[in-house]
Amino acid sequence: MSKNILDIRELKREFKMGAETVRALRGVSFSVDAGEFVTIMGSSGSGKTTLLNILGCLDKPTAGEYFLDGVDVKKLSGDELAQLRNRKIGFVFQSYNLLPRTSALENVELPLLYNRDISINERRNRAMHALESVKLADRFDHTPSQLSGGQQQRVAIARALVNEPVMILADEATGNLDSRTSYEIMSLIQELNSEQGKTIVFVTHEPDIASFSSRTIRLRDGRIQSDTQNENKRSAKEVLAALPSTDDYLNVHQ
Repeated sequence: MSKNILDIRELKREFKMGAETVRALRGVSFSVDAGEFVTIMGSSGSGKTTLLNILGCLDKPTAGEYFLDGVDVKKLSGDELAQLRNRKIGFVFQSYNLLPRTSALENVELPLLYNRDISINERRNRAMHALESVKLADRFDHTPSQLSGGQQQRVAIARALVNEPVMILADEATGNLDSRTSYEIMSLIQELNSEQGKTIVFVTHEPDIASFSSRTIRLRDGRIQSDTQNENKRSAKEVLAALPSTDDYLNVHQ
């Protein structure tokens, strides 16, 4: 029997804006099993960002329940929430959020700085292993400005992996990348999911990107519009292989 990593029940989130109450989430319920790769889709105003902030323990719901790896998030203090966020969730953002004057290795080490149980040597070894898992170990001493957008996103994914979280939460992680690089990142995400068994929750507005996941949840007006298994899940590696090479592309467009 699969283990629930994420379980939300009748989640509601309301905001006061002057005399008006904005209902961003209106009773959202779903669960994600260990090893699933789920995309969450929705247009602007659907409640997607609000849900993401709650899943990332950056915000608390007005009502409803959220269990992350069996822990009732609602009962945690601010410090406990911060610790849960650091130990259980690996974040990948659209804008990479890397420190500009810091090497790839040092950027990946960052989440481990808050864990006093880990020695400097172990921290370095784990960061190097995470860079190896995203095929970027040979760039460990490069700063973000010396890396391409795709390489910077790989560093961000390595940073998300270094704490061995129970869930990787990605927010529009291919939004700043061209098509080829997006497919390269999605190929890596699929590999982390299928070969390493990582649980992935990937927020996107692009149906093209969602087609690489095994399940898609669509939000509309703060409610779940649909929750479907992707019967025709695409392989990003195959899509990438079918693209013309960079040299072919340049020859055609010269």
